[in-house]
Amino acid sequence: MELTVLALSFTLLLVIGVPVAFAIGLSSVATIIAAGLPIAVVFQKMVGGMQVFSFLAIPFFVFAGELMLYGGIADRIVRFANSLVGHVRGGLGMSNVIGCTLFGGIAGSPLADVSAMGSVMIPLMKKEGYDADYAVNVTTHSALVGAIMPTSHNMIIFTLATSGIASVSVLSLILAGLIPALILTLCNLGAAYYVAVKRGYPTRGAFPGWGEVLRAFGASLPGLLVVVIILVGILSGAFTATESASIAVAWALFITTVVYKTLSWHNFMKACAKACKTTGVVLLLIGISSAFGYFMALYEVPQLTGELMKSVSSEPWVIFLMINVLLFILGTFLDMAATILICTPIFMPIAMQFGMDPVQFGIVMLINCALGLNTPPVGSVQFVGCAIGEISVGQVMRSIAPFYSALGICLLLVTYVPAFSLWLPSLYK
Repeated sequence: MELTVLALSFTLLLVIGVPVAFAIGLSSVATIIAAGLPIAVVFQKMVGGMQVFSFLAIPFFVFAGELMLYGGIADRIVRFANSLVGHVRGGLGMSNVIGCTLFGGIAGSPLADVSAMGSVMIPLMKKEGYDADYAVNVTTHSALVGAIMPTSHNMIIFTLATSGIASVSVLSLILAGLIPALILTLCNLGAAYYVAVKRGYPTRGAFPGWGEVLRAFGASLPGLLVVVIILVGILSGAFTATESASIAVAWALFITTVVYKTLSWHNFMKACAKACKTTGVVLLLIGISSAFGYFMALYEVPQLTGELMKSVSSEPWVIFLMINVLLFILGTFLDMAATILICTPIFMPIAMQFGMDPVQFGIVMLINCALGLNTPPVGSVQFVGCAIGEISVGQVMRSIAPFYSALGICLLLVTYVPAFSLWLPSLYK
């Protein structure tokens, strides 16, 4: 009875357009009432879910990303990417892929990535004769790489969502995401080049020479170093993963105010306000999802889901495929943080039962959630890209297949070839 109330109330609230955080909270309250338990249980679980020291990394990583966004880092990254591949067919598309990947690595947020790089690259590509749907698809799909880069706060959320299921360190997850990020970038480059050739986009000048490439790289290097600092600092033991987030903020402030001198007081205040708003939303989701997760555990939702899947097939590859499909579908309706917090306790035990490593599952989860960010009806990354490109979501969706295929290839490789996500973490055990 209570499980039915939880599922139906949550689904109904989402369907009628209630924000995800409130849909989760209200369905938890409805379940409490149906079960006859004290309503204080919801608030106890909410407060307890947010009182975790490691959550300090979330506001710091978010703030560092916003400082990078408003501090003029994107222009220098665009120049470097364009000097490297801008001369090939569809060169601006290729530059866009590399630029979004690099900026995603320092911002750690697909939404910040598409906002920063999209505002520069999408109008430029349209001006140079590229179709708007191509410009938007290249930008939005390339921005998704930020979800599995070292500065991604969603990695912190995942490690905490695994509490009580398995021990997953932030360092292992950071290392596990590096090779998949490279694979995803290569797949995006392939998709961008394929569409550019198919549509007959022209080449854009000649290769400027390695001297220009080195100069552009030198100009963008201070911003790119944040990823190196985080990795080296954690691996050397100089600071923890949580402390690395504050280091990222200090470095972002230093390069945007002292090195580049591009961060105005107005933009600094905008970065602060945006970081506070994002942190508030994420922590609200975390707290409410803790109460929601309590009821899922109480009424054995993971076990029931596992039994249902096993009734379909006992083959691991089929189970993993079903998990991917379900995560993708849920990711199109839920925010990334909500998907991680709700779905990890359900699907991670099932994946582990059929032989998938918890760290590998983490990367599979993050890629699926990222794909959901670029898919209606929620699709926040896609909506921002379409707004910048002044094109409808429907027009973009008609030509999205090659880019979806690129993400699909990366997801399947990470799902069925464990070495892609587990080789680097295994070196530091």
